[in-house]
Amino acid sequence: MATTITEVPVFDLTREHFLRDMRRLAEKAAPAWLVKARAEGAANFADTVWPHSKMEEWRDTNIGALVDTEYYSMTTLPRHTLAAFDTSPHRIEGWINLVFVDGFFDAAISDTSDLPKGAVAGSLAAAIAGPAQDLVKRHLGSCLGARSAYTALNTAFIQDGPFLYVPQGVELDRPVHFLCIATERQENVVSHYRALLVLEAMAKATVAVTSVAMGAGENHFDNVVEEIVLGDGAALTHCAVIDAGTTGRRLCTTETRQGRDSRFDSYSITLGGAIVRNQMCVMLGEPGAETHLNGLYLNAAAALIDNNLHVTHAATNCTSRIAYKGVLDGASRSVFTGRVLVVRGAQKTDSMQLNNNLLLSDTARVESRPQLEIYADDVKCTHGSTVGPPPPEIVFYFRSRGVDEKTARGMLTYGFAEDLAGRIPDPALRRQLDGIIYRRFSPGING
Repeated sequence: MATTITEVPVFDLTREHFLRDMRRLAEKAAPAWLVKARAEGAANFADTVWPHSKMEEWRDTNIGALVDTEYYSMTTLPRHTLAAFDTSPHRIEGWINLVFVDGFFDAAISDTSDLPKGAVAGSLAAAIAGPAQDLVKRHLGSCLGARSAYTALNTAFIQDGPFLYVPQGVELDRPVHFLCIATERQENVVSHYRALLVLEAMAKATVAVTSVAMGAGENHFDNVVEEIVLGDGAALTHCAVIDAGTTGRRLCTTETRQGRDSRFDSYSITLGGAIVRNQMCVMLGEPGAETHLNGLYLNAAAALIDNNLHVTHAATNCTSRIAYKGVLDGASRSVFTGRVLVVRGAQKTDSMQLNNNLLLSDTARVESRPQLEIYADDVKCTHGSTVGPPPPEIVFYFRSRGVDEKTARGMLTYGFAEDLAGRIPDPALRRQLDGIIYRRFSPGING
């Protein structure tokens, strides 16, 4: 049941600033179905409480800094001075690089490349205004559940974001890279962008979404919703790389719906941000669907990184694998929640999840909560979690071979983190991430 406005705390009056910005959207031409979707999102937003610590999913994730800030919403592509040269360090060699600036597609600094007949990669706004409008109308919002006030707010401000469509039986011969850049903004401005990825039956693709802050200020905030639809037998490799700097704030909800015998391979790499929450929700709704969720988070200073995963086994003979690793330093905090739900009748479920955390300081803290909720009796489900410092016996082994303690710890940390990043199948992206991890933990580079 929706929460009435009378139950909203006093500080929720800040939501008025968000909704006031919708008047600028009303001045822009949009199809009737999109106007209706935005209005429904605004109504849900106005009628839903902010996430708070008394909610089970948010009890260890304090986003008071977001709630207490009177943010205003972006409604147009901002002026910027970025060029292809400026973004080159973040592009992936050999991929189709499509650039979004503060949530809006910029064709001038994006790559142009021929795709197989019928495939589309680019801007959601262009898809809504073009021949793909009926496709977008059919799928946009089809995966998204009632997650939070922020996901409702994202719907209220649907404008632009990454869009991918791969027709039935088509395999993309080149991976697609959506590079999402947060620039220096006016104070207290939030960017909402919506991503929609649709693979029809037997289609295949590799996609990466990189979110990076370039000169963003203290109040930089991205509110992101991504929907992924996989048809029967479709296969998607999806890599998300998040680097919001030392002060960036980012909430992202990814909803995936899989068809029969489809496969979803996800790699989530969080490299930085003051507050980052990655929510991944996967619905295995048809027999034989398979999902592999892999994640790495590198946390330091006083940052908060929250990975919240929900996998629902709603059909027989489905498989899920969750493998997340975290490295925490300084006074950082991380939260991992891995919830696997096996509904009644979802027999022959095969599910495994493991969360391993390496603590590099005495003040770092992690909350690890792998969970199983099972309503079927013919299943194979396991979960596990580890938290601790580098093993002293292994550090001692290195030191007994003439390696100083700092170098030994750096080698162990690099190996721990690179183990997961090294699973990424594409060599270009794997090399790029390996270099980042090596530079962060190599004692010779860090002094």
